[in-house]
Amino acid sequence: MANYNESEFLICLAAKLMSDRTTAFVGTGIPMLAAALAKRTHAPDLVSVFEFGGTGASLEKLPLGVADSRTFHRAVAASGICDIMETAQRGFIEYGFLGGAQIDAYGNLNTTVIGPYWPPKVRLPGSGGANEVGSFCWKTIIIMRQHDHKRFLPKIDFLTTPGYLTGPGAREAAGLPSGTGPFRVVTNLALMDFEPESKRMRLIAVHPGVTAEQVVAATGFELLVADEVGVNPEPTDKELKLLREEIDPDHYYI
Repeated sequence: MANYNESEFLICLAAKLMSDRTTAFVGTGIPMLAAALAKRTHAPDLVSVFEFGGTGASLEKLPLGVADSRTFHRAVAASGICDIMETAQRGFIEYGFLGGAQIDAYGNLNTTVIGPYWPPKVRLPGSGGANEVGSFCWKTIIIMRQHDHKRFLPKIDFLTTPGYLTGPGAREAAGLPSGTGPFRVVTNLALMDFEPESKRMRLIAVHPGVTAEQVVAATGFELLVADEVGVNPEPTDKELKLLREEIDPDHYYI
């Protein structure tokens, strides 16, 4: 059995969620490495999209940020943030990666403040482009590195990025495109999707050595559980070799 760390596991799992010949709005960290890994394995024609204008970069060299010159290396287009957001608004970006300090059962995210807005207990970085990604990409993949009651809450302290808001029909009522919304949630314990009718988060697969009961106990709201809960595959030797020797040889992220 291959030895790997938590970051490597999450990167490999996130990479498998993207299909070939699609577009993905990626950011710094795990999403960037996941896109690079997907391109080297099962999705060679995945088109990565970066907030500051790089579209379709080769990802031969790992960018260190969304404005890094390597996000434009051998790209199909080099534009700017307004063009990228318009591209998402027009429905041309399938996947969008997001993270957050808090999440609720409908995939709504908080990256703004912990506690009251004023005076805050903790002031967070804010939205950046996260609101637009969550509003306009067809499928958002949410990365939550810690799965616990502090982060998975019945009610988040501030709504930064919309998930399914209050449930079925709420996104459309708010003026967001029909058919868009959260797709998967990846954590250090499990993989979740959203039940199609209720739009509530649902456990579909656990990591090796983790039980469904542990995931439910670590969640601060009622987590739906699929009839059959799978087990997420461990990283392969090939994936780990690509990550460690080609994608992130200096171990900036892994």
